Amino acid sequence: MAPFSRTLFFVALFILSLLSSSTNAQLSTNFYDKTCPNLQTIMRNVMEQAINGEPRLGASILRLFFHDCFVNGCDASILLDDSDTFVGEKNAAPNRNSMRGYEVIDTIKTKVEAACNGIVSCADILALAARDGVVLLGGPSWTVALGRRDARTASQSAANAELPSPFSDLPTLTTAFAAKGLSARDLTVLSGSHSLGQAQCQFFRARIYNGTNIDTSFAASRRTTCPSSGGDTNLSPLDSLTPVLFDNNYFSDLVARRGLLISDQVLFDGASQDPLVRIYSDSNAAFFRDFAEAMTKMSDITPLTGTAGEIRRNCRLVN
Repeated sequence: MAPFSRTLFFVALFILSLLSSSTNAQLSTNFYDKTCPNLQTIMRNVMEQAINGEPRLGASILRLFFHDCFVNGCDASILLDDSDTFVGEKNAAPNRNSMRGYEVIDTIKTKVEAACNGIVSCADILALAARDGVVLLGGPSWTVALGRRDARTASQSAANAELPSPFSDLPTLTTAFAAKGLSARDLTVLSGSHSLGQAQCQFFRARIYNGTNIDTSFAASRRTTCPSSGGDTNLSPLDSLTPVLFDNNYFSDLVARRGLLISDQVLFDGASQDPLVRIYSDSNAAFFRDFAEAMTKMSDITPLTGTAGEIRRNCRLVN
């Protein structure tokens, strides 16, 4: 092979390797600049109205995005209703009767479709909505690369198998995150999303009645709304002081042994993540910086791009 031809050959191989190894090669920050230039304004207006009406929705939509990305990637499969061809993720054990915010995504989609018909995916809407909700509740912003496409199917069995449990120990959580290309640091900082929102009694009863690494006064206060039996859906805030403000108090709670869920407190329990939890409890800036970086990383989990999937016109249904 001549030197020039050999050079072209290796350049071509290099380009192909880059494309094959990067699942988000076709995502870009300006993906809709020409085809839907008002997208982010439309999104922000709907999210602002929703959160002004019910601040908890910021946490709900952030959780929707986490649970979507952890099951077959960030493809909006969690938004699909069950159909004749598949049983979806909405009624998987980690999601059933606890996922909220679907109607907000529906509203955004309706307004976006009116402005840019058949252009913007539900997967991108969910990624942007998660970011906007955090910002509107006082948290950091980050640049969301766009160009995801929507799944044509969903898997309840995958959701049951792959979503982390509120009862998980640290090795189990670390393994689950590693399977998605996320590090132990990512696990700890992304758990800071529990700065927002609430949890049902059934998910923290074991901790407040039987836990050992727990502040006794905190346990007693949570028992007032979570009896030893019954009241499974009674709610308590995941952040003891500022449950509708995105800040680092969640990590201060962990240091004080006031993590609500078992899967929260294992991050500060004499193991590998203790030093990082202390850093975040001491520095809101460090938490915000690392959270934005980890969210960017998580939002790149195996997106559908190019001609894969579709652009759903209704986020609940395949076209």
